[in-house]
Amino acid sequence: MTASDPVCTLCRPEDVVVADEHAYVARDKFSLSPGHVIAVPRRHVADFFAMTREEKHAVLALLDQAREQIDKEHRPDGYNIGVNIGAAAGQSRMHVHVHLIPRYSGDVPDPSGGVRCVLPRRT
Repeated sequence: MTASDPVCTLCRPEDVVVADEHAYVARDKFSLSPGHVIAVPRRHVADFFAMTREEKHAVLALLDQAREQIDKEHRPDGYNIGVNIGAAAGQSRMHVHVHLIPRYSGDVPDPSGGVRCVLPRRT
């Protein structure tokens, strides 16, 4: 079931935390905070919405497992979950990967607005 792209780094899992036959979770090589991981379908697919139902289920189930592990190891105060879909949204690696980013009190001066602060507010 795993169709891969020979030049795609996400098609060659490294530093895997948890996995199943449809997806894996690995530590993010460009970590934004202690414990930052990405969930990745094993099949090479660029668009989150093009994943199969099984792949989506696996990604979400593995994020739950990874969160439990991160809670034990790092004890974060919160989390952000994010996925960039398409170049206009900031996707730079055209293989789906869902970020699970642990957040810690004081890691930014004012976290209010969360992911809504990606774009400037429109009046």
